[in-house]
Amino acid sequence: MQRRKFVGSGTTAIAAAIGAGVLSSCTIRKEETSQTINSLPNIRWRMATSWPYSLDTIFGGAKTISQRVNALTNGRFQIKPYAAGEIVPGLEVLDAVQAGSVECGHTASYYYKGKNPAFSFGTSVPFGLTAQQQNSWLYESGGNEIMNQLFADFGVVNFPAGNTGAQMGGWFKEKLQNLNSLKGLKMRIPGLGGEVMSQLGVNVQVLPGGEVFLALDRGAIDAAEWTGPYDDEKLGFAKAARFYYYPGWWEPGPTLNAIVNKKAWEKLPQEYKAVFKTACFQANMTMLSSYDSLNGAALQRLIKGGTELVAYEKSVLQAAKEASFQLYYDISAKDQTFRNIFEQWRTFRKQVYSWNKINEYSFSNFNYQ
Repeated sequence: MQRRKFVGSGTTAIAAAIGAGVLSSCTIRKEETSQTINSLPNIRWRMATSWPYSLDTIFGGAKTISQRVNALTNGRFQIKPYAAGEIVPGLEVLDAVQAGSVECGHTASYYYKGKNPAFSFGTSVPFGLTAQQQNSWLYESGGNEIMNQLFADFGVVNFPAGNTGAQMGGWFKEKLQNLNSLKGLKMRIPGLGGEVMSQLGVNVQVLPGGEVFLALDRGAIDAAEWTGPYDDEKLGFAKAARFYYYPGWWEPGPTLNAIVNKKAWEKLPQEYKAVFKTACFQANMTMLSSYDSLNGAALQRLIKGGTELVAYEKSVLQAAKEASFQLYYDISAKDQTFRNIFEQWRTFRKQVYSWNKINEYSFSNFNYQ
C-alpha cells in the first residue's frame, strides 16, 4: 500500500514536472514566436476584389484573409480589401495585380479566360469537379502547381481562397420549353460555361455581380446566373425573374482565387508568406462551410416568395455536356497551355469520378430519394 502511494505520488510528481516543462516550453516558444514576429517589418497591402460589400459571404473570403493575416502577425502585416469598383472594376482585378497597382486581389480566375482560356480551370469548368474534388485536385494532385505556371506568365502567384459549392443554374424571365428556347436568349454567364451557352445559341453577356440585377430587371438581359440562393436573394434576382433553374452544370465547385503580384510576394519575409497561405486556406474552407449553412434556408424563403424551381431538361444537359468537351478538345488543339492543364485535369477527373461513384454517389443516390 505504501509502495503504491509512493509510486502514485512519484508518478504525480513526474507528471507535474513534465507538465511544467511542457508549459515552460510552450511559453518559451510563444515568446520566441512573438519576438520573431515583432522583429519583422510593418507591411500594408491593398486587395482589390471582384465583389460588392453587400455579398458578405463571397466578399467575406477577402475579409477572412485580411483578418487572419492581421491576427497572426500582431498587426504587423495588414491587408485592406476593397469592393469592386473602389480601386478597379470587378473584372479587372488580375490586370491591377499584374501591373502592381495593388499588391493582391480576390477574384475568380475564369473572368480572365480572354487572356488565356486555361484560367477557367482555376475556378471551374462545365461538368467538371465538385468543391471537394476541386480542392483535392488543387491541393493534393498538382492542380495549383500547374495553374501557377500559367499565373506566372502574368507576374502573379495564385492561392485557392474560397469556394461556393455547386451553384444554381440561373434565373430566367421565361420558362424554357426545350433546347431551342435558348436560341437568341440574352444571358449573363462567364467562363467556359458562357462559351458553351453561346454554342447552344445564347447571346452571352459578362457582367460583375453588382451590375447583374439592374440588367435583368430592366430587360437588358433575359437570364442571369450568379452563385446560389443566399447571394441571389441578397441581389434581388427573384424580383426580376421568376424561374430558378438547376443544376449549375457550368460551376459544380468553383474556387475563388487570391492572387498576389509576384514581385510583392518575393519581398515578403518567409513568415508572412506562411501566414498568407494559412489565411487563404482558412478562407477556402470557411466560405464553403458558410454557403452550405446559408443556402438551404435562403432557398426556402425564395420559394415561399413565389420563386419557381425548374430542373434543366436532360436534353439541355446532354447537349451542354457534349458541347463542353468538344470545346475542350478544340481549344487544346490550338493552345498548348490549355492542353497541358486539360490533360492533367482530365486524368484526375477520371480517377476521382471512379472513386466517388463508389463512395459518394452510391450513398447520395440512396439517401436523397
